[in-house]
Amino acid sequence: MNRLWSRVGIRVASVGLLVAGVIGGVYLGQDQEVQAQSAQVGLIVQADADEMQLLKERHGQHAAARAYQRQAEGVAAAKAAAEAKAAAGKARTVEKKLIAQKAAEKKAAAEKKAKSAGSGSSGGTVPYDGEIPASCDEYSGNRATGCALMLDAGFKIDQFPCLDKLWKKESGWNHRAENPSSGAYGIPQSLPGSKMASEGSDWKTSPATQIKWGLGYIEGRYDTPCNAWSHSQNTGWY
Repeated sequence: MNRLWSRVGIRVASVGLLVAGVIGGVYLGQDQEVQAQSAQVGLIVQADADEMQLLKERHGQHAAARAYQRQAEGVAAAKAAAEAKAAAGKARTVEKKLIAQKAAEKKAAAEKKAKSAGSGSSGGTVPYDGEIPASCDEYSGNRATGCALMLDAGFKIDQFPCLDKLWKKESGWNHRAENPSSGAYGIPQSLPGSKMASEGSDWKTSPATQIKWGLGYIEGRYDTPCNAWSHSQNTGWY
């Protein structure tokens, strides 16, 4: 009887172990499957993370490239602007030099022509071929004063017709005549008028002061009134 129960117990125990093994195998298989799925999910997540990191790196590289390009374009634009400004400055400098050169050439030509006109075609005084007044009594006002002062300055009466025409053209013998564009003033149209202060402080109102200064200017530059008048006819100024 005891042996029978012992056999039964052994069989029950064997069956229990078998069942437990089966159950354990089932759970073990399920656990391995879960672990495999978890591992697969982990790989997918890691792949997504790697891809995101790669995208971020590429985005950063593109942004850096765009920033560098904008910087390079800005530097190029600034350089181009500086070169254009420098070129414009050089052009203005060249233009100013050309203008100055032309002005100097024009002045030299005018001085040469004035010197030639002042000396006359034969190297002497330009003669006056018009009617010569007998005396200064033929004139009145500022013209009479001019005639008398001209004789006092050592010129002969035959020079007065030239002086008369010259200052008729310049001012009409008006001692208050003023050129609004140039500022020339008085009977001889001194430029500026203040030059005549060398003959007197009343140069603005005194015909005699203006005439004395004008005669001195003519003598120093043209020798005679007729030379000055000839130059004025040739150039438009004296």
